[in-house]
Amino acid sequence: MKIIFAGTPVFAATALDALVQQHHEIVMVLTQPDRPAGRGMKLTSSAVKQFAQQHDMPLLQPVSLKTPDIQIQLKQLNADVMVVAAYGLILPQAVLTIPQYGCLNIHASLLPRWRGAAPIQRAILAGDQETGITIMQMDAGLDTGDILLQRSLSVTLEDTTQTLHDKLAHLGSSCIIDALSLLQQKQLKPLKQVESSATYAAKIIKTDAAIDWQKSAQQIDYMVRAFNPNPGAYTSLRGDILKIWQAKPSAEGKGKPGEIISIDSQSFTVSCGTGSLQISTVQKPGGTKLNAAVYLSGNSLQLGEMLL
Repeated sequence: MKIIFAGTPVFAATALDALVQQHHEIVMVLTQPDRPAGRGMKLTSSAVKQFAQQHDMPLLQPVSLKTPDIQIQLKQLNADVMVVAAYGLILPQAVLTIPQYGCLNIHASLLPRWRGAAPIQRAILAGDQETGITIMQMDAGLDTGDILLQRSLSVTLEDTTQTLHDKLAHLGSSCIIDALSLLQQKQLKPLKQVESSATYAAKIIKTDAAIDWQKSAQQIDYMVRAFNPNPGAYTSLRGDILKIWQAKPSAEGKGKPGEIISIDSQSFTVSCGTGSLQISTVQKPGGTKLNAAVYLSGNSLQLGEMLL
């Protein structure tokens, strides 16, 4: 099929790679403009742009799809379909109707649950035991279009946003390949979303990752996993930020919320509103991630100290 592909991060680049391997004709790649990134805030190309350039694909980086000139360019491509994955720009109605079969979105949740920008993080934060991929026929709403294909996978107790992202990226790739095959065979059957079941996955901001020790150990465990790798769940110890990268709920004794109640050679345990959390990987400001054994060898924590 003749495909316009629109996407930006690694999640999208994984799908683009799958489309290329299946010998679909990519007539244009759309991705976000280069952005400053990293400590040096160096102008950086998206994962999709890097992939497109490596494969000599035609590439556009418009700041908007609302202008007539970009819409004319897209129309002239005579594409069969546009595949969209974590693109980051709104597609106006004029663009949605350009390809013969419209625009198909690869969304990292089982819609209508977790519409919006951060479905992977929100699924972990909510303690969901299942998530998946939805291939959706895009409309003018926010992830409100008809469901064309869905596949689920389990969320394990060890999954972080990174590990779940990687699983969903590969699942999304296989789903879009199958959806396009069914589309060509005219076997896709659109299914309306049930509005009463819809939930919204709001964009993650840094303050979301601040740990409130009044919460249960289970809730804080969800936070640690949901905010790994970004922005990192954090607390305050002796006036400095301490990020927590790996932890698990524990059955150890009770103290005040935020109180260090146990220290051993491999970890330390903090009391929560309900239960306690055994912490095994941390990071100080400007430092590297350390397992608790290395951290404790250079930082003499005391029983009864408080994390705030």
